[in-house]
Amino acid sequence: MSGFVHAEKPIRLERGEGVHLYGESGDEYLDCGASYACAPLGHTHSTVTEAIRGQLERLTFVQASYPVAARERANAALEAAAPEGLENVWLCNSGTEANEAALKFARSATGDSKIVATMQGFHGRTMGALATTWKNEYRDPYEPLIGDVEFVPYGDEAALADAVDDETAALILEPVQGEGGINRPPEGYLAAAREQTEQAGAALILDEVQTGMGRTGELWACEHEGVTPDVLTTAKGLANGLPAGAALCADWIAESHGSHNSTFSGGPVVSAAIDATLSTLVEEEMPAHAGNVGNYLETELRAAVGDDVREIRGMGLMVGIEVKCGANRVLRDLALDHSILALPAGRSVVRLLPPLVMDETDADRVVDALASVLGGES
Repeated sequence: MSGFVHAEKPIRLERGEGVHLYGESGDEYLDCGASYACAPLGHTHSTVTEAIRGQLERLTFVQASYPVAARERANAALEAAAPEGLENVWLCNSGTEANEAALKFARSATGDSKIVATMQGFHGRTMGALATTWKNEYRDPYEPLIGDVEFVPYGDEAALADAVDDETAALILEPVQGEGGINRPPEGYLAAAREQTEQAGAALILDEVQTGMGRTGELWACEHEGVTPDVLTTAKGLANGLPAGAALCADWIAESHGSHNSTFSGGPVVSAAIDATLSTLVEEEMPAHAGNVGNYLETELRAAVGDDVREIRGMGLMVGIEVKCGANRVLRDLALDHSILALPAGRSVVRLLPPLVMDETDADRVVDALASVLGGES
C-alpha cells in the first residue's frame, strides 16, 4: 500500500538543477509543474542549499517555544516582506495547515462561526480547510465536515454582498484560483471583498499558497490591487522545496488567536530555508522577472496556439491553457514527446507553474512543444 494516495507517474526522477529535472538515465525534463510551484528559485539553489546545510550542522530541531536565530530571521524576513499591517507570523508545515489556522484564528477573533468560500476554490485537504474547498470529489468521502460554510460564485460582487453578513467569521478566497482552473477575478473584486468584510466585522483571508512568493509578478498577488487582508496564507514556494507554510495576521487577529500550535512549527532547518528563499527572491527581484517572462510566455502562446485552444489565462508564471481535448492527454504528450512536465487544473486546463528562474529560451521551448501537441486538435 506504499504511496497509495498518489497516482505514480511513469518517470522516475533523480536530481534537479534550476528549471530542469533529470531521470535515472540522464534524461532532461523542463519543470513546468512537477515541483507544484514549490521551487521558485529552481532546484538545488546554492544559497538555499548552503543555508540548509549550515543549519543542519548546528541544530536540527527544537520546539518553537525555544528561541533560535534561524526562526527569528525567518520571521523577520516574512514581516518585512508582508503587506503593511500583517506583522504577526505563525509558521507551519503546509498550505492546508496555514489555512486551517487562519479559519480557527478568524472564528476565535470574531466570535462567529460562518465561513464564506468560493466555488472552484481550493484551500486544502485537512478537515477544516477541506470544508471550504469546492469540489465534491474532495469533500464527499469525508463528510460530515465542519458546518456553517457557504459557497458563492467566484468573482461575483453581488453574491459576496448577500453572503457576508454580521454572522460571518471569515471570507476565504484565492486572488487567482489555481486548482480551479487559473481563474482571475474581475478588476475590483478583491477590493469589494475587503469592503464587505470590513463592513460585516469579518476577517478577509487571502489564500496565497500558490499565488505568493512572486509567482504573479508581485511578491503577493493581492498587491496588484493594493488590497491587504486580515490573514494572508502562504506555503508552496516559501522554503524552495522544504515543507513550510505561514499565516501572516493583522493585530486584531493575532490578539485573539485562541489556542493553536504545531510541534514542527518553525523548525530551525526549515526556517533557514525560508530566510534564504525569501531574501534571495527579494534581492534578485524575482517577482518582476516572473512577471516579464510570464507576459512573454502568454504573448507567444497566444500567437502560436491561440486558435487551437479555448482560452489562455493567468498572471505572471501561473498560466492556464484551456484545451479543446482532455488536459491529461496533452500533459502525457508534453512529457513523453517533449520532456516537459506540467499539471492539470481540472479536466480541460493545462497548468504551467515553472520555477521563477525560467527565461525566455525556456518559454520558447514550452510554446514550441504546445504548438506541436495542440496543432492537430480541433
